[in-house]
Amino acid sequence: MKGTVIKNTGSSYIVRTTDGTDRSCKIKGNFRLKGIRTTNPVAVGDIVNVTDTAGGDTPYIISVEPRRNYIIRRSSNLSKQAHIIAANLDQVCLVVTLFHPTTSTTFIDRFLATAEAYRVPAVIVINKIDLLENDPEAMEYLSAVKYLYESIGYKVCCVSAKKGDGIDSLKNVIDGKTTLFSGNSGVGKSTIINRIIPEAQLATAEISAIHDTGMHTTTFSEMFAVPGLSEGTYIIDTPGVKGFGTLEFERSEVGHYFPEIFRYGTGCRYSNCTHTHEPGCAVKKALEDNLIAQSRYSSYLSILNDDENDKYRKGY
Repeated sequence: MKGTVIKNTGSSYIVRTTDGTDRSCKIKGNFRLKGIRTTNPVAVGDIVNVTDTAGGDTPYIISVEPRRNYIIRRSSNLSKQAHIIAANLDQVCLVVTLFHPTTSTTFIDRFLATAEAYRVPAVIVINKIDLLENDPEAMEYLSAVKYLYESIGYKVCCVSAKKGDGIDSLKNVIDGKTTLFSGNSGVGKSTIINRIIPEAQLATAEISAIHDTGMHTTTFSEMFAVPGLSEGTYIIDTPGVKGFGTLEFERSEVGHYFPEIFRYGTGCRYSNCTHTHEPGCAVKKALEDNLIAQSRYSSYLSILNDDENDKYRKGY
């Protein structure tokens, strides 16, 4: 029997089978030993095959269909392993905030690079714009960030989950698609989803006044159908992440995952240019001419210089 994983509860997985039934399934212990070096061999969005439940036995997931794509990051606790955030996506909405808390551009860029590497179109959702309304400098910074990523080619949506501003535009972006919502803890991801799907009633929490950081309110990943939009519109909600460790990036390929660096890199003298010290580097020239943002180049270098044994950096 085939189905789609719609929730990970930690000890089991909820699978919506082709007959429309939600079944609580487990995986056999040896499933983890089949060359899968991830903390979660099954992810929300996976198409799986489960055992027949005739006789009332607990259904087991026996195999995972080949994934169209996925978002993956290095596990924070097990540096040799990875964590698949979600699979078989049409796009990902990376929810960020410029203040309270501040999402670092390095985190944004590392996430976007991973989305590029695993062929998942990315949308940047800047939340809490209501906090910036009476601060001209903050509004100017918002415009600069929006312009930067739009000039690279990313769609940027500015919203206020608290007031509802921009939510209708965001609904148009996700209409008819399976969209992963991800981001740091505290950026208002759950509040945005509650605006789009009031019935979801996801838990929310206040930002820590001491550290200006968010606290985890989403414990497990879950897929929700979105009422009122086209059939086939789904949101996958995931726990917030504090850092984003890249995985399996060859040094020679890192530039491929930064669209503007890749674009200018075609003009470099050497085909294997790392854009760090080589003569005739078109990327360094574009950087000097302010055609590539320094923040983006710094993020590129941060991935390029990742230590093989420590790709998870909490500061990102």
